[in-house]
Amino acid sequence: MIDRNGRCVQRTGFTSPHVDEIAARLREYEDLAPVVVESTNGSLDGRLMAAGLRVHRADPRLLPERPLFGSVPAEVLARTGLDGGDGLVPLERHRGTQTGREDQLALQTTESATTDRRLRAAGQLLRHGPRDRHEVALTFDDGPLPPYTDHILDILGRYGIPATFFCLGIHTAGFAEHLVRMREQGHALGNHTWSHPFLPELSRAQAAEQIERTAEAVAEASGGGAPRLFRPPYGARTPEMLSRLPAFGVTTVLWDVAPDDWAMRTADDIARDVLAEVRPGSVVLLHDGGGDRAPTVAALPRLIEGLLARGYTFVRADAMVDGAAQSPAGAV
Repeated sequence: MIDRNGRCVQRTGFTSPHVDEIAARLREYEDLAPVVVESTNGSLDGRLMAAGLRVHRADPRLLPERPLFGSVPAEVLARTGLDGGDGLVPLERHRGTQTGREDQLALQTTESATTDRRLRAAGQLLRHGPRDRHEVALTFDDGPLPPYTDHILDILGRYGIPATFFCLGIHTAGFAEHLVRMREQGHALGNHTWSHPFLPELSRAQAAEQIERTAEAVAEASGGGAPRLFRPPYGARTPEMLSRLPAFGVTTVLWDVAPDDWAMRTADDIARDVLAEVRPGSVVLLHDGGGDRAPTVAALPRLIEGLLARGYTFVRADAMVDGAAQSPAGAV
């Protein structure tokens, strides 16, 4: 933190279990300048916005070159905000980290369609499972994060159904017991990068650091092997980036049902949208971290019971990947 004269008044290290404390401290300085984040740490802004803070994004053109791993120094971000914020993007809670870049994301997704199809044909990418199987995969991103991950695991255990958790490496050390519990309950663990960056902005080496460090951390914290599934944050991708991923020994898992539970929606809206959009083979994108996930927790029993009533069986994403490989015609 820096004062109005540009002097550093406090340095605070960011550790995942203490974000609420950091948010409370930042509120004391909110009148000085907005909180500034950059897109190598997309796990942070949602939690800060949920705490009521004004958060702005600094894009690469405003900043010095990033290091191989992680963000530019926090002091650089603070000074960028103090200098008046020219070029900073004010984030909106219902639009999230990528506020203002939605068109760019959509264009990159369209440009990646041919690569998507090639990787699907090779069994290296899953958007949904076979449409001739009455199966659905529930997936949860951005955790683990208490108390939401705990509640979700309780609910899944009560119904006796498996799910897939795409975990952030930055959370593994502080919440290792949650990864152990996921594995012991029979859920699949996936790699969601270290700190939820916007991957198209990273170099090959920077992306490798995010993915490889997370694989090692998840394996160590959970007591299991390295995750075989990978999900790019925001689903953001380019043909070049997608083509690199198989070299990490992972299958990329996207989704075909997304109720945007990250956007501070109500439990009723989340459950309604999932039940309206699920088809045989659907992969449902939900979140157990990254912000206030109480609505997701509240929606979960409703959507589970609604899908069970329709005769759906719940499977892990890795089982769906294997099923798609066995019946490629049904996976198109």
